[in-house]
Amino acid sequence: MIVVYGINNCDTVRKARRWLDAHEVEYRFHDLREDGISRAQVEAWLDELGWQALVNRRSSSWKALSEQARQAMDDAAAADAIIAQPTLIKRPLLDLGHERHSGFSAGRYSDIFSKHTL
Repeated sequence: MIVVYGINNCDTVRKARRWLDAHEVEYRFHDLREDGISRAQVEAWLDELGWQALVNRRSSSWKALSEQARQAMDDAAAADAIIAQPTLIKRPLLDLGHERHSGFSAGRYSDIFSKHTL
């Protein structure tokens, strides 16, 4: 089952969910605030994607970090920061089971789903 990780009131997450619904893609939604996220899951995502792809550096959560914290960011620091503030994750995070993708654009989702049998 495809899992979409995000936050219910995030505009980008809503766009992604509308795209998935319009294309009749079955998925389960996991709200990062309400349902939480484990350190092991965050570390697995960081191993696969790296902190640069997983952390939204345009978010208010990123901007709220100290300059020192932003400069020192690496995968380990990102894991700590994401556990403390899940809104740092670039949303949505699309988990296909065998690969993950962060962020949303209609073109990118079209490419992703044209390559995968659902």
